[in-house]
Amino acid sequence: MKYYLKKYWVANLLAILPGLVVCALQVGNDLLMMRAFEGIIDRNLSDFIFWMLMMAGAWVLLLWIGSLRDYFQARAIRAMNNAVRRDIAATLLAKSHTDFHEKDTGEYLSWFTNDVNQMEDLAWTPFYQCMDYAATAIFCVVALLTLHWSLLVAALVNAAVMLLAPQLFTKRMEKLGEACETEQAKATGRLKDVLSGYDVLRSFGREQRFRQGAEVASEQIEKPRFRLRYVKAFITAGFGCVNLGCQMLINLLIGLLSIRGVILQGALMGGGNLVGGLSNSVGNLAQYLLSFSATRPYFDKITVRADDAQDEKGGGQPSINSAITVKNLTFQYDEKPVLSDLSLTFRKGGKYALTGPSGCGKSTLLKLLLGWLPDYSGAIRFDGADAHDFTPEQLQQQMSYIEQNVFLFNSTIRDNITLGEDFSDAQMEKALRDSALIGDLAAMPEGLDTPVGEDGSNLSGGQKQRVAIARALIHDRSILLVDEGTSALDQKNADIVEKSLLANPDLTLILVSHHLTPERKAQFTNVYDLEPVPAYRRTA
Repeated sequence: MKYYLKKYWVANLLAILPGLVVCALQVGNDLLMMRAFEGIIDRNLSDFIFWMLMMAGAWVLLLWIGSLRDYFQARAIRAMNNAVRRDIAATLLAKSHTDFHEKDTGEYLSWFTNDVNQMEDLAWTPFYQCMDYAATAIFCVVALLTLHWSLLVAALVNAAVMLLAPQLFTKRMEKLGEACETEQAKATGRLKDVLSGYDVLRSFGREQRFRQGAEVASEQIEKPRFRLRYVKAFITAGFGCVNLGCQMLINLLIGLLSIRGVILQGALMGGGNLVGGLSNSVGNLAQYLLSFSATRPYFDKITVRADDAQDEKGGGQPSINSAITVKNLTFQYDEKPVLSDLSLTFRKGGKYALTGPSGCGKSTLLKLLLGWLPDYSGAIRFDGADAHDFTPEQLQQQMSYIEQNVFLFNSTIRDNITLGEDFSDAQMEKALRDSALIGDLAAMPEGLDTPVGEDGSNLSGGQKQRVAIARALIHDRSILLVDEGTSALDQKNADIVEKSLLANPDLTLILVSHHLTPERKAQFTNVYDLEPVPAYRRTA
């Protein structure tokens, strides 16, 4: 929290200063009220009218400055929220492939939405209110000191009680905030799952399950928030009772001092407000410290700052001038062996196929080459350099991965191919032709500017895979890893795509397939037939 307040200190200063002026005007109005009341006691109409007009002017000024305060606070909150989301993105990018996929995307979505909303409600807004309450307390101290020192002492004792008592509940609020964050993340994942299954549930007439899923997720979101709020409300009510008792005693002191003529009789009207303002301000400060405690689990998730994150696209990329060699490679998921003592060679410009039954490790081998699964034994070498010497980002600067379930952004075909980069018309035409996508575009009125819909819902499975292949080709990766990437294509277009890939002399192709005809096998440099790890090794 402190990091963002310091990072945007100018914006926060602009948000705080108008609040200080507003607090000064509020306390000043109490003093003006005392003067106006004194005019009534003295039966001096002109004094009474003068001080009332001063109060009216102060209130008008207060309202306008208050609107400026709200504007600058909203602007600062927007800047800090955007910074938090940038840092969340940087934190996610710093995760390994395995670590990232340990959580559902719905939980990460919750980080960007629920977590940031909670930060705003429990950190940013309370911070500005704390500044206001602190300023009010200081101005009240000064005002009370001008009346009588005993009032200041009594008010400070009251304030100390209100400030220290909430510390007893800090740990409790931290635990509630952590529980709220955890449950809301789970609920977001559940809601995402329900929405993803919309078509399935509708087609089977299970609308009730859709409604029930939404209701369960909603309750899972609201229950911890309700618990956090009512616990905080009960604590606040208890402190309010303590504060009320203290203020009653202080009002009694004001009455005694006024009766004895030590202070103005008008203090009966405004003095109590000043004492109450000091006590309430300090008490509310303590309450908001509890809010800050509840935000700690949200901020603890952010482990990388976007400003400090380094771009891994630079030097240090593995060179592929000769071959990728896999030697004595062994890998397992938890206790399940997938690859055992595997040795293969993929020479530059060669075309290779990986075949074998399901579960024999074909897709796993591709992920190992990409650096996504670093916990293996044996060696993967790029021209003799160990793959462990490079980050996955560096490895992927020369490799492109196409899987069976293609993801497309909810934008146009052009954007999904270029990913926002600029390419010449010749480059685009070649990628479209080599991916067999050019025929599909001819039937689309908007061509490359055709919207693909959410996750490519406007395209067929084959069209989505052709877009993915065009995306890989246009970015000129020297190694193409295809995991059943042509499975959704009809035979004619599959043959066109594979023929184009096989004919590219600069492309190293590693293709996973369950079935290859003898004719197709003959087109590859080598076909590696992987076998499942023997049963006796699985139980060893």
